[in-house]
Amino acid sequence: MYDYVIVGGGPAGCALAARLTEDAGSRVLLLEAGPADTDPYIHMPVGFFKMTGGPLTWGYRTVAAAETQRRQIPFAQARVLGGGGSINAMVYTRGQPADYDGWERDGCTGWGFRDGVLPYLRRMEDNERLCNEYHGVGGPLGVSDLISVNELTKAFVLAGQEAGLPYNSDFNGAQQEGVGVYQVTQRGGRRCSAAVGYLQQARSRNNLTVKTNCLVSRIVIENGRAVGVEFAEQHARSNVAVARAEREVIVTAGAIGSPKLLMLSGIGRAADLERAGVRPVHALDGVGANLQDHFDIDIVYELNGPYSLDKYAKKHMMLLAGLEYKIFNKGPVTSNIAEGGAFWYSGSDVPTPDLQFHFLPGAGVEAGVPPVPSGSGCTLNSYFLRPNSRGSVTLNSADPADAPIIDPAYIRDPYDLKVAVEGIRQSREIMSQHALSKYIKSEHFPGGDVRTQAQYEEYAKHYGRTGYHPVGTCKMGVDEMSVVDPELRVRGIEGLRVADSSVMPRIVSSNTNAPTLMIAEKASDLIRGRVAAQLPAAGQLAAYSGRTLRDNTATLV
Repeated sequence: MYDYVIVGGGPAGCALAARLTEDAGSRVLLLEAGPADTDPYIHMPVGFFKMTGGPLTWGYRTVAAAETQRRQIPFAQARVLGGGGSINAMVYTRGQPADYDGWERDGCTGWGFRDGVLPYLRRMEDNERLCNEYHGVGGPLGVSDLISVNELTKAFVLAGQEAGLPYNSDFNGAQQEGVGVYQVTQRGGRRCSAAVGYLQQARSRNNLTVKTNCLVSRIVIENGRAVGVEFAEQHARSNVAVARAEREVIVTAGAIGSPKLLMLSGIGRAADLERAGVRPVHALDGVGANLQDHFDIDIVYELNGPYSLDKYAKKHMMLLAGLEYKIFNKGPVTSNIAEGGAFWYSGSDVPTPDLQFHFLPGAGVEAGVPPVPSGSGCTLNSYFLRPNSRGSVTLNSADPADAPIIDPAYIRDPYDLKVAVEGIRQSREIMSQHALSKYIKSEHFPGGDVRTQAQYEEYAKHYGRTGYHPVGTCKMGVDEMSVVDPELRVRGIEGLRVADSSVMPRIVSSNTNAPTLMIAEKASDLIRGRVAAQLPAAGQLAAYSGRTLRDNTATLV
């Protein structure tokens, strides 16, 4: 018997377990389907290159959709303590104030940026360089500048400025637009996942129990109330146990896992549940709907020399890099690989940046991205930040071990494809600048033959992939398709909340790890009936009080 049972040991689950156990009288159980975060590649930042298609993921693939050439696109979802924060590229971005203000306008009371979100973003942060109205220090999440920035990344930042983008040293500050080097969720040259930042200290508390390798099969619902969960440990799948929750069951299994668990428990669209062999318990049509993700498109360049991180694939270079890291705590092992980035506009009529770029001083780093013939390359990817397309997650069967059906609906809306193509064009423009030209031998992918609008669109359809940012499948709101209310309580079921990326009504204009942690931080206060920490003195956030973030209307040609 526990007070709270948390299902899913990803970023949100780890943060919630840590915050709820601050109250010594609260007994908390955290259940994670994957193993503990003991793989050494998790904690070495450069180990990201082994993560996106490795054994610490569920191995999901999307449906074969017509818009993406009937490809079943690999869809990485973490299966390890720390979740996506243990396998991602550690990029620390938080989105735009307008994202959260839009949530509040749509009925998510209390989730506006200035008063509802920013206090939690500051509370969770331990930033090594920044402490102001936008950033905090002393929080659980280590945020830092990269220790060693590759020379190609520095050239990319110069190239972006040559192409007309302003330099930006803080994408989470007064304005998002511009080009620069990302801050990362690291501390002391090591990854700072939620399992590290939040959970390591909390695990010494007597009121916290963490169980890994436990697959939850359903939420136990009695008389309209969630009273616990059924789960089985990996080594004894035939022995199903029940963990009971006196106060609440909190689902934090992510944008795929959370709706899947609700549906396995009989919560969802009745016809879909019956088709999968699940008896409906509570009709809630929005479960699994509203899936959004960033549709990521890469361009790859071959270099004329060994400038990129690719050179460390050779054994002797790998050994030297390892020694540098061990002795001096610097060098390529401290790289998150996706070092540089930019936010910009797809057109002059766009009020805030709607394109994001990631520069990687390496090629073939992520699953599905082709390496170059010489073994020395670099990659620039881009995606449309606010897609119109909406997909779904549905059950394939009533078997908890069976993969769900994932349809992200990439570029199903023609406008999404139009903006995605603009991202490719702008990527090429940046890569053609003088600062990078001395390093580049040729454009390996897509190559010079892709020039017309139709060719760009065909390239996007054939090579676009997940941006690893699925959200929205248990959306927060007040309309009939909302799954949770603004306090993250599942509509129609007592004692049950969802508190992770799945509750975002609309995807944020950035990477999603930091916003997911913010949701967990806020959820911990909602659960405990607490009020958010106070902001700095009035007036310090004037930049967000109705003034546009955009000063420069120029766009890349």
